[in-house]
Amino acid sequence: MSLSVKKVLSHSLCTVLQVPHNPVALENHFKDDDEGPVSNQGYMPYLNKFILDKVQPNTFSKCEFNRMCWTLCAKKNLNLNNLLISDGDAFKVWCIFNFLSEDLYPLVIVPEEIEYFLQKLTEAMGVNWQQEQFEEYKEQLGAKQYGLSVWGFIELVGSGLFSKGMNRQTLSMAIDEVYHELILDVMKQGYMWKKGHKRKNWTERWFVLKPDVISYYVSEDLKEKKGDIVLSTDCYVESLPDKDGKKCLLLVKCSDKSFEISAPDKKKKQEWIQGIQTAINLVRDSRLPPHKEGQLKRRGQRQRLQAEQEEIERRMKELQMANEDKQVELEKMRMELEFSASKAAQEEKRRLQSQMQLQDRFRQELEKEKMVREQMEKQVAQKSTELEQHLQRVRELEEMYKKLEEALEDERQARQDEEMIRKLQARLLEEECAKRADLERLHLQQQQAIQMTEAEKQELEKQRAKKDLELKIAMEQLEQLALERVQVLEQYDEISKKLELAANKAKNWKDKVAQHEGLLRLIQPGSKNRQLITNWGPAAFTDAELTLREKNWQQQKNAATQ
Repeated sequence: MSLSVKKVLSHSLCTVLQVPHNPVALENHFKDDDEGPVSNQGYMPYLNKFILDKVQPNTFSKCEFNRMCWTLCAKKNLNLNNLLISDGDAFKVWCIFNFLSEDLYPLVIVPEEIEYFLQKLTEAMGVNWQQEQFEEYKEQLGAKQYGLSVWGFIELVGSGLFSKGMNRQTLSMAIDEVYHELILDVMKQGYMWKKGHKRKNWTERWFVLKPDVISYYVSEDLKEKKGDIVLSTDCYVESLPDKDGKKCLLLVKCSDKSFEISAPDKKKKQEWIQGIQTAINLVRDSRLPPHKEGQLKRRGQRQRLQAEQEEIERRMKELQMANEDKQVELEKMRMELEFSASKAAQEEKRRLQSQMQLQDRFRQELEKEKMVREQMEKQVAQKSTELEQHLQRVRELEEMYKKLEEALEDERQARQDEEMIRKLQARLLEEECAKRADLERLHLQQQQAIQMTEAEKQELEKQRAKKDLELKIAMEQLEQLALERVQVLEQYDEISKKLELAANKAKNWKDKVAQHEGLLRLIQPGSKNRQLITNWGPAAFTDAELTLREKNWQQQKNAATQ
């Protein structure tokens, strides 16, 4: 905080607290700090000495002082965007917090005082108090912290947790009513008619009852005050009969004046008589207002409970210390007993040790002989087991060699069948190509015959019929060849499956032999070139053979055309 800010704050405090301001004292207090801002630690002695110590009781407005403090701290610490209360309502809740909070720094309000305020607030709103809901909130609060700070307290009230279903206006009016009762010490307020002392006319006024005075104003905004009725031990209040067209009359008699007042109805009249009599009794007995007495009682009860708790903790500590002393004594006695027992045990141990040595000597000799005999038996059994395992292994290897030879023989037979099928496919393909060449040649001859002259047409018709017959025969032969080719492909598929099965079987036996001996070289089938696929299935010739056949077929076609 800079020096200029301290000057403004000091001047504002002096103005509000009705204390003469001395700027020279502030300059002298911080005269050694000439290099800009000064620390906050040096301001508190000045504040106590030159401002707070000069404050006189009942010479300043507490409301203005609270408003200035609220202006200094609210903007930095409070955000009203998500709350149901206005800035004025938040200020009133802040004042109520300062009244109900504990006299310890940092200030917090305990759950008992929160419950007291919320009961007052719900009563002012005209709704039922939800004790179960508050108990749940109290458990949640107790698990986190001892009480609420002022900003947490304002957020609790503004969140509407205990005023659900109430609008902003109802909540604001309830806060204002509780504020007037707890902070402004207003015991009762409302409109009534007052009879004048000079003109004897009746005028409606807004009356405010406090513990020592009844003030009346022009309206409820409290801007224009018309007078006070100071309550003392000589005052009394009584009911009056109806007169002058006014009903529900009551009389407030003081030492110097009497005031005739007309209430709106009988219920209000009775409430005002009871309220005024309560205020007179408070003045007569020099007692505080009920809410302040209740606060002192609750605080005293909490202090007594805390003192009792501290006393119980102190006694528990004393009992714990006494218990620890007893434990130390018991530990010493236990150690002495253990020492005596250990000495007796050592004597007994030395006596038994001499006996055990002789027994151990004979036992060791017997165990050595037994161990030698057992080792010889184990060696004989181990040799017999190894011999049996070796013979069993030899038998398994002979059996594996036989099965491997059978698998290899099956594989060779499958390869021979595959080669035979391939040759048969090649022969069928050659025949198919020859038939196709004949068909092409016949087709060309037919086209040439169609182009002949009309004179040769009949002869050509005969020849064409003959050619058609030959073409039909050739087509039937071609279909027969295609059928034979399909059968050969089916046989080829069966042989391929047998070959794959034989190869898998040979591979499995090779793996088993390799696992047992690790000396056999795996026999793999030779690598195959990429097999051609035609429209009728796998081809039985290579790319070079196919190219040569296509070349020969093209030459035959050209020769037939010529």
